[in-house]
Amino acid sequence: MVETPQLVAIAADGSRYTGGAHGEPLVARFVWLPGQNKLLTAKELVPRVEGWVAIGAYVREQLHTSVSVRADADEMPPEERLEFVRNADKMIDEGTEPDADNFAAFQPIVDAQGRITALRFVFPPYQVGPYADGTQTVDVPAAILLPHLAPEYSGLFAKS
Repeated sequence: MVETPQLVAIAADGSRYTGGAHGEPLVARFVWLPGQNKLLTAKELVPRVEGWVAIGAYVREQLHTSVSVRADADEMPPEERLEFVRNADKMIDEGTEPDADNFAAFQPIVDAQGRITALRFVFPPYQVGPYADGTQTVDVPAAILLPHLAPEYSGLFAKS
């Protein structure tokens, strides 16, 4: 949770069980702007698809690297590693297409002055990986985000 005069961020995590092999994950993030009396959405924060192309590329790179590192650490046989990476890469690419809805769950990371230094994008199971991988996150630094923000929100971010 983050609480500053400019914003309040709340994380909600849980699941519900409706039968089957495992529960349905519930992952939500809320960023409230008290001064504007409104909820900040990903679509408002980054209004143009070009912004999501750039942000998605950064997120994909981080997730792909994580998959490769895990595959190497597990010392899989070459064919198994190739299949594992191919499947994971497909899920990552589909789950990070340049659409604000794919990045709707985010939470700010703030410095001591309350300025946002990064956004942590949160991906529930199945969005960018199998259920067994759980909820995954990627922190995107303000420097990557700033060129793509709607001007009315850039003041919330730390300038590097």
